[in-house]
Amino acid sequence: MAQNILIADDTAAIREVLREALTDEGYEVAEASTGEEVLAAFNGSDEVRPDLVLMDIRMPSKDGLEVLRALRSAGDSDLPIIVMTAFGSASTAIEAMKLGAFDYIAKPFELEEVTVAIERFFERRDLSDRVVRLIAESTRDEILIGDSPAMQEIYKIVGRVARSDATVLVSGETGTGKELVATVLHRNSTYAAGPLIKVNCAALPETLLESELFGHEKGAFTGAVAQRKGRFELANKGTIFLDEVGELTLSTQKKLLRVLQEREFERVGGTTTIKVDTRVVAATNKDLPREIEAGNFREDLYYRLNVIAMELPPLRERHTDIPLLVEHFLHKHRYGRTSAPARISQEAMSRLLTHDWPGNVRELENTIERAVVMARGGIIAEDNITFPGQEARRSVDVTQAIGDGTTLADFLEDMESRLLREALRQAGGNQAVAAGLINIDPADFRARLKRTEADDSGV
Repeated sequence: MAQNILIADDTAAIREVLREALTDEGYEVAEASTGEEVLAAFNGSDEVRPDLVLMDIRMPSKDGLEVLRALRSAGDSDLPIIVMTAFGSASTAIEAMKLGAFDYIAKPFELEEVTVAIERFFERRDLSDRVVRLIAESTRDEILIGDSPAMQEIYKIVGRVARSDATVLVSGETGTGKELVATVLHRNSTYAAGPLIKVNCAALPETLLESELFGHEKGAFTGAVAQRKGRFELANKGTIFLDEVGELTLSTQKKLLRVLQEREFERVGGTTTIKVDTRVVAATNKDLPREIEAGNFREDLYYRLNVIAMELPPLRERHTDIPLLVEHFLHKHRYGRTSAPARISQEAMSRLLTHDWPGNVRELENTIERAVVMARGGIIAEDNITFPGQEARRSVDVTQAIGDGTTLADFLEDMESRLLREALRQAGGNQAVAAGLINIDPADFRARLKRTEADDSGV
């Protein structure tokens, strides 16, 4: 069905030119010459509400800004309106965008500018509609997003293996969404009624990991004042997700192998054999075959884990998914609970599309969340898109800093922020590793990072 566009301009010649051009593009076109006629189209006095309005700011009686304010007060916060304004009227255009207009076109314009803006509007609307449907279907925010060929292959594998009890090994760079895949696998499996228990193997020292995985009996070691169930026991009739499984020591790998083979174990300090019925999903960002060659990973454990292999593509190899991911994160990270999703300018989107995303989808989500805060939930401009890792690599111009009147305290605070973010980037988002890179305690690192993030957001 052809999209319905309303051209609202008090100049008949402009309406005629736009009508001919848009009709040739396959759109259904209607005309209006006053602001009242535009409001009537939205208030139901016309048979067909327009899918999009091209509206001049300057019209008799009610001008474009008055129309926007009236529609906004009626409850429409994200309006299907592209305003047309005289060249150089930047303040008017900004005001229109704040009132909910999708975009603006400066007069005089080329017809190609108009058609490109219209195409961009319908693309954005389609993306938003798809995200809303995905969220409604999942009833949760944690959903797989993307329609690139690489992601289509992931969906096929998930669909084929989710209902089985086969062990799955998910590999991929940090931030590609391995934990999300485990969540989706669990929700769509025969174990969905049971718990999903997650274990970050890299976050626990070896002395605690065995107890965490298998539990312990009272008195098994100093501090074991009561019996405790382990993660495998808690995951009975459900799914256990072993994240960063490549970080396990050889000793723990041996004990894990037995659980995978026999589906049984003993608690630390115990003699009673406990049997479990648990789906196992493991994840790693390491090249496990290379770790096997280096003697760091057991080959027999690798083959036990690698029954079903899934490798998630890095974001730099699926750039076509970025607009849909952005739309999803705009819905997820609203400025306030009742706020409409922020909107993103074409310049800001272009900046996102040209970034190489070393932190993958996790980095993109953090970037969008930060941009929403800085834009206060309004329109995300190009300068709201920042990449902390790149900022940390900027050269420091001390002479310029002094010339700008920068105080020592402000200068040192800026340097600390850059150092923390660069360490976090090099550590792939792992705060404990990042703390080690700059030789400070992990708790101190987290506190400093939290403080700098609060300063950046103005909190």
